[in-house]
Amino acid sequence: MLRCLYPLAMIALLAVIAATPLAAAAGVFNPETFTLDNGMQVVVVTNKRAPVVVHMVWYKVGSADDPVGRSGTAHLLEHLMFKGTPTVPDGEFSKIVARNGGNQNAFTNRDYTGYFLKIAKDRLELVMGLEADRMVNLVLDDAMVASERKVILEERRSRTDNNPSALWSEQLSAARYLAHPYRIPVIGWAHEIAALETEDILAFYRRYYAPDNAVLVVAGDITMEELKPMAIRTYGAVPAAGIAARERPLEPPHRAARRVELRDERVRQAEWSRTHLAPSYNAGESEYAYALQVLADLLGGGSTSRLYRALVIDQKVAVSAGAWYSPTNLYLSQFGLYASPAPGVDLVRLEAAVNTEIAALLDEGVSDDEVTRITARMVRGAIYARESLGTAARIFGAALTSGTSVEDVEAWPARIAAVTATQVIAAARAILIPETSVTGLLLPAGED
Repeated sequence: MLRCLYPLAMIALLAVIAATPLAAAAGVFNPETFTLDNGMQVVVVTNKRAPVVVHMVWYKVGSADDPVGRSGTAHLLEHLMFKGTPTVPDGEFSKIVARNGGNQNAFTNRDYTGYFLKIAKDRLELVMGLEADRMVNLVLDDAMVASERKVILEERRSRTDNNPSALWSEQLSAARYLAHPYRIPVIGWAHEIAALETEDILAFYRRYYAPDNAVLVVAGDITMEELKPMAIRTYGAVPAAGIAARERPLEPPHRAARRVELRDERVRQAEWSRTHLAPSYNAGESEYAYALQVLADLLGGGSTSRLYRALVIDQKVAVSAGAWYSPTNLYLSQFGLYASPAPGVDLVRLEAAVNTEIAALLDEGVSDDEVTRITARMVRGAIYARESLGTAARIFGAALTSGTSVEDVEAWPARIAAVTATQVIAAARAILIPETSVTGLLLPAGED
């Protein structure tokens, strides 16, 4: 079983179809929801294509909630949650799931931590009981923590420290936020991971892991009428803990553009990027969030996008180019541009070409036809999310642990379809300003 940080590919998927399913407007997933007496919200997405279910427990806590000086706490706890309880010995959780034909995973994000199970419908209540048990009865000792801490330090060495692109991305994040903990890597800084102790993990666990700080999403061959009694018997037996609202530092105004340059002898392909601090659904000028999704697709949504056509096809100064935006953060997000130079093209020339395209966009605007084509494609694409049980569970879980409601989730197609060209250019002019930008350059060592 692989336990890991939340994969960037899935973050990108959530950004594109974030809150895709809609019962009232489009009827894509037709979710049903209820709340247990202890405060745990439950979402059911019925899909009877096969007698299996995806079961996900999401906690409203992530790496941005790590105590100051103890980065990596949320991620280390995610690993340690697969240790034992008084009734389920160390290692038995995974064995029981495997013996019953299921598979499992877990992930840590900046705003949430999720635990994933896929299993036959007739084994669902069994794993619900296991998950409810470890929600409050986790047993840890120093040897367990020391062993898993070594695993995570090795994970950091292999995935980040030995990867120049990952190191560059980490440094860009540190420059992007001046005060907010989004600047700290999800896995944590190595020296702080190495100092984490058993009591640090248990204190974090007791503070955040409780039903009133969790969301259960079950997708597959089950109805709300079938699931609700099982949820009451398992999760409903866990008492609420009275979890306080999350408190995080706020970001001060950004008044200066920043540049981050990393040179490394292991780099084989230079890269250029620029990110701008941007609103999310939940923070900042959130009225721009839907227009920024359209803008990201217009600038960088594949081979027909403006940046790709201009830089790769027409000018041939890049081998790749695009844009991205994720509106699902609990706090402020980013709008990003990126490009990799073609052979013989330096980053100075490449950056100038990107700047020219952005200036043209801001000066000339976008057309109604262009926006209509993009929004229609985005809405059509939402339909494909129904094919995957895991996608449904992930969309709802990420949304409900990041400040978005079921109603907001279900309004996504209608809101995207309503975006106009005027709104797109207004969002671009509000967000694509130098003062909020961090420009990154990744270069081979010794290259000018």
